[in-house]
Amino acid sequence: MKYDFGVVKELKTGEIRVAITPDVVAMLRADGLSVLIESNAGLNSGFSDDDYIQNGATVVKSAQEVWNNSKIMVKVKEPQKSEFQYFRPDLVIFSYLHLAVEEELTKELLKKKVTTIASESVETQDKQLPLLRPMSEVAGRMAVQIGANFLQSHNGGSGVLLSGVPGVQPGKVIIVGAGVVGFNAAQMAIGMGADVSIFDTNPKKLVQIDGIYGTSIKTHYSNPAKLAQEIPKADLLITSVLVRSMVAPKIITEEMVKSMKKGSVIVDVAIDQGGNVETMDRTTTLKEPVFEKYGILHCAIPNIPSAVPKTSSYAYSYAMYPYLKSLGEKGLIETIKENQDLSNGVNTFNGEITNASVAQSLNCEYTQIELLVGFKLK
Repeated sequence: MKYDFGVVKELKTGEIRVAITPDVVAMLRADGLSVLIESNAGLNSGFSDDDYIQNGATVVKSAQEVWNNSKIMVKVKEPQKSEFQYFRPDLVIFSYLHLAVEEELTKELLKKKVTTIASESVETQDKQLPLLRPMSEVAGRMAVQIGANFLQSHNGGSGVLLSGVPGVQPGKVIIVGAGVVGFNAAQMAIGMGADVSIFDTNPKKLVQIDGIYGTSIKTHYSNPAKLAQEIPKADLLITSVLVRSMVAPKIITEEMVKSMKKGSVIVDVAIDQGGNVETMDRTTTLKEPVFEKYGILHCAIPNIPSAVPKTSSYAYSYAMYPYLKSLGEKGLIETIKENQDLSNGVNTFNGEITNASVAQSLNCEYTQIELLVGFKLK
């Protein structure tokens, strides 16, 4: 018997979220769909095997058994090298993938003709990213918490309290990118009492923030000259500029970093797509979150939401549910034809790259998904 959905323990370093929570298992079971899950897959997110069993999942000890007996593997992060052995032509993987910076993984997926749906590429008609959004909300809020923590002197920071106190000015937070991450970071920072500035090239986003917060948040049209002028003032710099399904642009130069105050902190939330900061030459982990360069603490954690796995797992699973329901009830091909959101999310199909941005980033050929599955029904 092939189960509709499979869930295994995440193997990426520091990743402890789970893709489907027990209550969403119950919702899928009510829809007549089946879920196979590896034992203890949800343990670090606060969900026991009994929680899954009571909600209708089948729990097995072996990850291999889950991979081999599931039609669609639902994951949080991209498969790791040890999981490549489970790839097969009739397998679908639904996960955050970031293939633009995962050349080896992409080659293996193409070789084994695995169909992949990248959660970060699922896009609605109004250009929203419904599966990336909840994790971006978490990451934006967490970025401020992480930065505030490392500004403390015993963690290597400059000893600045972001809120300040009466008679002492607050810390300066500069946010580059006014998307979901940036908006949530600004909301968190202003709530803590920081002096907040946010940069973006989209005037509509800046108008939206100004309409909500007025002069409490300083808005700037982003350009190199203005960034170079303002960044030396920052105690905490948060970057979150995303080009969908492509390598993130380098916006913060090495010279800008050198101009910052000693003991200040940079949190590069775009690091899972390569990062926005030239001096972020490595990734970090939740256990070892920062490294020092030019006297500045650099934080480059590619899975910040894993720091709060229970909240993040619920948010991701709830966002995934309507798409999983459609895939389970209608099947892959009909869902791709009918559901434009999911069609946008297909990155590989039958040995072809079906996302133009991924193909461009990896210098590979691109094939429209419509040519492989037939034109959409709607």
